[in-house]
Amino acid sequence: MTNHHQSTRGEPRVALVTCDRLADLDPDDRLVLAPLAARGVTAEVAVWDDPRVDWAGYDLVVLRSPWDYALRRDEFVAWAQTVPALVNPADVVRWNTDKRYLGELSAAGVPVVPTSWVAPGESWRPPADSGEYVIKPAVSAGSQDTGRYDLADPEHRELAAAHVRRLSDAGRLTMVQPYLDAVDSDGETALLFLAGPQGLAFSHAIRKGAMLDGPDLGVEGLYKPEEISARTAGGEQLAVAERVLAEVPGGPERLLYARVDLIPGPDGAPVLVELELTEPSLFLGYADGAAERLADAVLTHLARRRP
Repeated sequence: MTNHHQSTRGEPRVALVTCDRLADLDPDDRLVLAPLAARGVTAEVAVWDDPRVDWAGYDLVVLRSPWDYALRRDEFVAWAQTVPALVNPADVVRWNTDKRYLGELSAAGVPVVPTSWVAPGESWRPPADSGEYVIKPAVSAGSQDTGRYDLADPEHRELAAAHVRRLSDAGRLTMVQPYLDAVDSDGETALLFLAGPQGLAFSHAIRKGAMLDGPDLGVEGLYKPEEISARTAGGEQLAVAERVLAEVPGGPERLLYARVDLIPGPDGAPVLVELELTEPSLFLGYADGAAERLADAVLTHLARRRP
């Protein structure tokens, strides 16, 4: 799968980082392989926790699908700190893999889905109102360990409390957020940004349909099939995304990519659900030229690292 020896052709070598269960990359990520090759870049797939990989032998190490890190975050962050030429950078990985960054962004004035936090060992009772809520761990990938609860339903109230206890017993910080009805009608808008000569630039947007269909039962949870389609980003969404990215530690100009996930809030204005800077799906197959733009972003970062 992966050749860990220095290229004899003098081409820059780039590692695309994944996990064991996606040893050939996610299909969407594979779309960038041909554009990279066309630009004279040797791209190799590497599993982040494979001890045989010589990370220092690469000109750039690009995080793509290391989606098994959530239960091993400390190990993953420590690994990231040892990797030269990592993008996005290790300090961004540390900050972005714990969703407490949402609190920091909210304090900075960014519109964020209201979030409360339950520390391990802390007692918690479901809110008295009868709305719907989402419960999930502060460190997670995808929709793992995430559930949706209608607190008007007594059974859901019990399941919500059990979900928090389960996360607490595992030593995990819990997030509790109101479920925004616009997820069901409008869906999420994911805005994708890629590095360019003038810094991080908007590339494309997609719509994600609602996935959460009920409580997390401690095994797989209940999720709808993921529905993805192309979407045109509005001016208000782009403005919020720019506000979000301006608050990234160290500045957005260091990033290779960013994904800003927005949902209309109760008043219809976009609010941030998640900022993906570590291993986001980039949905390259949903926009003409997106894979080529990612390949160009890689070239931009390679050029910055030339002596």
